[in-house]
Amino acid sequence: MLSLGTLAPDFELLDQDGLPVRMSAYKGQSNVVLFFYPKDNTLVCTLEVCAFRDAHEELMDLDAVVLGISCDPVLSHLSFSKRWKLPYQLLTDGDGAVRDAYSVGRTFGLFAGRVTYVVDREGVIRGALNDPIRANQHVRQALIALEAQSTS
Repeated sequence: MLSLGTLAPDFELLDQDGLPVRMSAYKGQSNVVLFFYPKDNTLVCTLEVCAFRDAHEELMDLDAVVLGISCDPVLSHLSFSKRWKLPYQLLTDGDGAVRDAYSVGRTFGLFAGRVTYVVDREGVIRGALNDPIRANQHVRQALIALEAQSTS
């Protein structure tokens, strides 16, 4: 994982509607909760995306944009997003380059990792969590990092 206090790598990926999203577009604008998850339409990943959905208003109140990233294709993200009524963007990292840039490894050497980063308005990583099993911890830790950021 990347260390707290380091600059978040820039990237550009397509969202579920096929539109480009660039990380640097948020610099100076808002905090970003960036969560990497293994695969659309799997049990733990669905729990995670729904946890971020359910906390979306609270995250927005802390001036945060939520971006989910997996290697699934755009059409898979579109279907997954519609099915679970996700109010945030899912991004396609088909070749895993962004996953590599953010040092998101594999779980048990087999599955894509589950890592969440909280990036402040200046593009600095202020929170990070690597927990492949307890998906609900990701949104909780993101909220804690954002609340700490808002009081500093």
